[in-house]
Amino acid sequence: MKPAQTTPPAAPTPPVRFTPALMRVVGTVSVGFVVTQLDVTIVNIALARIATDLHANVARLQWIVDAYTLAFAVLMLSGGVLGDRYGARRMYAVGLVVFALASLACGLAANPALLIAARALQGAGAAAMLPNSLALLNEACRHERSLRARAVGFWTAAGAISIAAGPVAGGLLIAAFGWRSIFLVNLPLCAAGLAATLAWIPARPRHADTPAAVPQRPRSLDVRGQLLAIVALTAFTGAVIEWRPLGFTHWAIWGGLLLAVLAGMAFVALEARAADPMVPLAMLRNRTFSAAVLFGVCVNLTYYGTVFVLALFLQHTRGQTPLQAGLTFIPLTGGFLLSNIASGHVVSRFGTRLPMIGGALVAGLGYALLIPVDAGTPLIALLAAFLLIPSGMGLAVPAMTTTVLSSVEPARAGTASALLNTARQAGGAVGVAAFGALTGGGLAGEVANGLHADAAISAAILLLAAWLAWTMRADTAHPAHPAPASASAGSPRMKASR
Repeated sequence: MKPAQTTPPAAPTPPVRFTPALMRVVGTVSVGFVVTQLDVTIVNIALARIATDLHANVARLQWIVDAYTLAFAVLMLSGGVLGDRYGARRMYAVGLVVFALASLACGLAANPALLIAARALQGAGAAAMLPNSLALLNEACRHERSLRARAVGFWTAAGAISIAAGPVAGGLLIAAFGWRSIFLVNLPLCAAGLAATLAWIPARPRHADTPAAVPQRPRSLDVRGQLLAIVALTAFTGAVIEWRPLGFTHWAIWGGLLLAVLAGMAFVALEARAADPMVPLAMLRNRTFSAAVLFGVCVNLTYYGTVFVLALFLQHTRGQTPLQAGLTFIPLTGGFLLSNIASGHVVSRFGTRLPMIGGALVAGLGYALLIPVDAGTPLIALLAAFLLIPSGMGLAVPAMTTTVLSSVEPARAGTASALLNTARQAGGAVGVAAFGALTGGGLAGEVANGLHADAAISAAILLLAAWLAWTMRADTAHPAHPAPASASAGSPRMKASR
């Protein structure tokens, strides 16, 4: 007999590394994250000048901030679904164009109403960009969990730095060119992002282990669900913003809250029955996924609201110019940069729960240090808080994002990231509305009292966030996103994408 032929075992394929092509993808999708996050905070520094030039009260200023955040939140799920249906690259490019046109409209706005409308259009562009930028990043790294964690760390670092740098950049631009320049600066950024997208992002990347043709039914846009989400979030946020000037007994306030509750209940009922829901409730039944999403709500609610109040505090209570107030925020930049980059390595080594818990506790301590701050507090006393807050957030947010991406199948990456960021932006809108209401009419004393309450509430909320992270299952992943192979002998490596 002939001896049986044996096939030698295939050599393990080396893990995917940060190649120049991957770095170009990370840089390209980070442009969209940068401009969407920059416009979250850059406007805060311009509020005093906008109020003077356009004769806007505190409630109108809240709407100028929240029109963007609300549109961003309520349309992001549709942006993710459209990306899943028509391609993340295409929707990302569309978002860049819409955002640029809306930024031009903001820079030309002649009154608060036009500026609020243009800010809402900006939010629509951001809603198309953000979930699809993360979906493109996930696609580029999908076969190597540790690589994805590091890539997400760089991606979130870019966005976090832009959030932190927004007040600084805003102060410099306002001092040199006026408040309208903070919107016009988006035009060259979006143009560069669009050119890079067309040049460096493949139209339909496909991995070697993906079947050549897998027929799929196009996902529905769930228009009724989208409309109910818009009504619920807008009614709730509007009621909170107008509560202080109108009083809680005003029909518009309790009516808005009632409408928000009814629309929210109708939304949940509709999504439970829909064949192709905008919010797949099965995702929310995943305890790890839900805990990570609620964690993101806590982080954004506290940070967005606090930045809004701090911008008013520095200018109204301490009497700083926009440039001085912007420069005061500089310590935030370094904290975000270092902690976001470090987070990817920490997640690769220790998993996602530890950095989420530790990050929430560190940021919560930073907020607690703001409780005794008043008009006479030396600026150096703010340094510890301004370093701890971004350091904790920068450690936790990439871990949170990695948790969400790891808990769903790759085909749902756009929807999952959209759901996460919808919840986060909604939390940010509520934070601006709620904490802004604590500042009263913007008088120096009321703003200081509002900051004290804001800081205490934020510290408590981040304790809740740490508990949410602690309740998550220990770093489980969807089967399509297995954990990195062990370094022990004989551990098979995952197949590299081509």
